[in-house]
Formats: sequence, structure tokens, C-alpha cells
Amino acid sequence: MRRTARPLTGTALAVAVAALAAAPAYGAAGGLEVSPSSVVPGGQVTVRTAACGDGGTATGDASAVGAGSLSLAPGADDQDATGRFRVPPSAQPGTYEITATCTGSGRLVTGDLVVTLTSVRRQVHPRGSVKTGVGGALGADPVQTAAGVAALAVAAAGGTWLLHRRARGDGI
Repeated sequence: MRRTARPLTGTALAVAVAALAAAPAYGAAGGLEVSPSSVVPGGQVTVRTAACGDGGTATGDASAVGAGSLSLAPGADDQDATGRFRVPPSAQPGTYEITATCTGSGRLVTGDLVVTLTSVRRQVHPRGSVKTGVGGALGADPVQTAAGVAALAVAAAGGTWLLHRRARGDGI
């Protein structure tokens, strides 16, 4: 068993080291934050990255979604490079990769933008009653509700009378 375990362990370790060495260098220092991450066509999107360093600038590319290029400049905090673009109204639903290249270092950062046909922010609140087919206690017609209550009362009274006669031994 030891003879088999050593080569397998060595192989697994070599594969892990090779995978780490092949990983892109720009992925480790942060990515491109896309906000909101899901948007409807015509919506505005803000992209932000800290990968360019304090006061760094970048050139963004949103041509995958049809918005073209954009500039990312330091914001009020003078740390993150920030930029904005508008998704074209003709954009099709799907996931699009947005990229930015830092001006000084040439570092490439990416982020995903999801274009949907319905807004995630707008919640739909239910209105009206639930259509279960049974109806509610106070339906649209109070006469039908009163008739139903009267029928239940008669049935309860008749059942009670029959049970009472049976308990007394009146022959039913």
C-alpha cells in the first residue's frame, strides 16, 4: 500500500503546484466589482476596482454588452478606480464579462454583469384574494354566506337531535 500511496501523493502534489503556477497573476490582487450585478437593458452600472492601487486609473471595456469603453478614475476616497456606463436598451439577456486594464501596471481585472428582462429590485406584492376555489368567509355575496351558515346550523342541530334520541334509546 505504501508503494502505491507515494507515487499518487507525489502526482497529486505536482498537479496542485502546476495549477497554482498557471493561475493568472491578476486574479490574486482583486477583481472588478460590478454594481448592480444584475441590470435591465437601459440601466446604469458602476464598476470599481482597488487593483490599480491608491489613486490609480484604468480603462474599462464594456463592449461585450454593447456599451463600449469607459474610464475609471479615483473616487472621493482616492483609493478605488470607479467608472460608470449605461447598458444599451437593445442589450439581450445574458451574462457579460466587463474588463478593466490599470493604466500604470497593465493589470487586467474582470467582473460579470447579468442582463435580465425583469428588475431584481422591483418586488411584486400580491393583491386580492387567493383563488383556491373554496371561497372566503365573507365572499362577494353576503346572502350566499348567510345561507351557508344557516345550512350548517340546521345540520348541526339535526345531528345533535339524532344523537340525543339514540342515547335515550328511542329506537333510532
